[in-house]
This record gives sequence, structure tokens and C-alpha cells, in this order.
Amino acid sequence: MTKMIKNGKVAIIIPARYASERLKGKLMIEVLEKPIIQWVWEIAKKSQLADEVIIATDNKEIFDAARAFGARVEMTSIDHKSGSDRICEVLTARPEFDYVVNLQGDEPSITPEVIDLAIKNLINSDADISTLVREITPEQAENPNCVKCVLDNAFNALYFSRSKIPYERNSGAAKIYGHIGIYGYKKEVLMKLTSLPQADLELAESLEQLRALKNGFKIKVAVTSLNPIGIDTKEDLEEFKKRVAA
Repeated sequence: MTKMIKNGKVAIIIPARYASERLKGKLMIEVLEKPIIQWVWEIAKKSQLADEVIIATDNKEIFDAARAFGARVEMTSIDHKSGSDRICEVLTARPEFDYVVNLQGDEPSITPEVIDLAIKNLINSDADISTLVREITPEQAENPNCVKCVLDNAFNALYFSRSKIPYERNSGAAKIYGHIGIYGYKKEVLMKLTSLPQADLELAESLEQLRALKNGFKIKVAVTSLNPIGIDTKEDLEEFKKRVAA
């Protein structure tokens, strides 16, 4: 895989907020003496297609920790309503980037190959945004913390939901895909998207990507076999610890 697929620079920006409704301060929880945010940053640094990795935070504890383990980190406003807004603040001061990856700071089991798949899928298509899904079981689909996605035949996203979609009147007739929390954006698309008001669907499901679909942006989806653990609950944290130990 080459460093640059075509002209343009790529930044991975990791929005890192300390507050969390379900697991407070989760990004600073240590596993094998490393905070979760460091696990994510170290993985991102192994990307073959990104030119720079930046942590964007509004929290001094995260800022100081990131500086200590060698990350480039930017302090951002405490007033942002989403990770995308936080990323846009950084991009406003860094005009050299043409593409940006929004990598969640609570995804410590993501891989560099999957990050590069999201980048490649964006740059090599006519899409505005790229993201990833994995095939899941009907049982996993019942969990509202696992966001589901339905696709068209060209692997463009039709809809995302916390509900089980598609509804299985006929069991096994369609694959069920779970969303992986990583996005690639053309810079101008992200800047435009964050200037738009929150959509009704976004507010209903608490899913920011629905603002993009509601406003006609194309989201290209790639399917991967990776089954990463997003750290949302104590149970997720224990599962990640088991994987690391294994």
C-alpha cells in the first residue's frame, strides 16, 4: 500500500472527551499501564496512509497524558456538541489537510489495516464519507449499543439505527451489519456537515451520521471481518482486558 493514493494529505484526528455517561473517564483507564487513549493513538500511528495523528481534547488530564506519551495533542473548546465539531476546530488551524479520519478514542482494538481501509475507501471513490461495518448475529443486533447499518448494492449506506435493521420477518434472508465507529471525510464535507443543524433522525437515534444521510451526503461502506471492542461499559473494558491478556 503506497503512502499517498493521490494528491492530498490525510490526518487522523482522535476526539478525546473525558466525560462519558456510561463509563466516566474511560479514556484514562489504564490497561497494562497504558490509558485507553494511548492504545488508540499507538494503533493510529501505524497507519500507512495517514500523514499525521492528532488527539483533540478539552480535558487537561488527557492533554497532559497525551503529551507525556509523545502524541501531538490540541486543546479545544469545552462547548463542542460532537467529536466532529472538535475535529473541525483543529482543521480550521491546519489547512494543509485534504482528508480527515475521525477515529474514536474508545476503540483500542481497531487495527492500522482497518484504518487504512477507511482511508482508501474514501479516496478511491466518489463518496463524501467512508466508514466500516462487520457482519453480526441477530443476537448482537438486539443490543442498542451496537449500531446497525443497511446498505445498497453499491455499498452505500441507506440508514443507521440502534434498532435491529432490517426487521427479520423472514429470518436469515438478509445479512445484519454492525457499524464500526470510524469515519473518513473529505475536509470540505466535514466542515459543511458541522455547519448544518442537527437532524430529527440524528436527535431521535443519537447518531451523528444520520445528519449526513438526511442532507444527501453519500457514505461509502466497506465490510471487514474485524470485531473491535468499543469501550462503552465496564463489561466492554473487561472483555478488552481479556483480549489483551490472551
